[in-house]
Amino acid sequence: MPRLSTNKSSEIQCKPDKQLSTENDVDKCWFAIRVSYSRELALKAILDAENIENFIPMRYEYIMKSGKRVRKLLPAIHNLVFVYSTRKRIDVLKDKLEPSMPIRFIMNREHCRPVVIPEAQMRSFILVAGNCDEAVLYVEPAELHLVKGQKVRITGGVFEGVIGEFVRIRHDRRVVVNIEGVMAVATTFIPPSLVEPIKE
Repeated sequence: MPRLSTNKSSEIQCKPDKQLSTENDVDKCWFAIRVSYSRELALKAILDAENIENFIPMRYEYIMKSGKRVRKLLPAIHNLVFVYSTRKRIDVLKDKLEPSMPIRFIMNREHCRPVVIPEAQMRSFILVAGNCDEAVLYVEPAELHLVKGQKVRITGGVFEGVIGEFVRIRHDRRVVVNIEGVMAVATTFIPPSLVEPIKE
């Protein structure tokens, strides 16, 4: 697995990388990109070099190194990178990387086109998944099919501003941000006093 850069703090690595770009922001969207063989950090390095904003959910795990248990920041979901750019620019990058590192859009099977993640939803996802020190949960879509919650906004704490569904999952009340067809992330326990309902 590619190593994380040693000249950046873990706080910076948890956040999306915003780079300067000459692209028209109006044409940019968040896409979910698959890369093979757990090379998400290698793809991230390429995106950073191309000044393309990207986000990889990270979390701390303990690994054995030289016989010692070491806490290290690692990708929480392998083979997945979120990319904020234009479809055209990503297509150009796909063609360029095809011989050495094939990448693919995660597709909306019903409409046969790449999944496009709404800006507000992605920002809520980043607010939750970007808190590497919090015990957030990454939830499979099948688990979410069993629960239905109310749409809420978190009004305080480390997840303030997050919009998602307030549900009971794995014995706790949490706010879940679900990116349909890709992945969902759930906060740690959220007391009802820190959420406000949002009318559909």
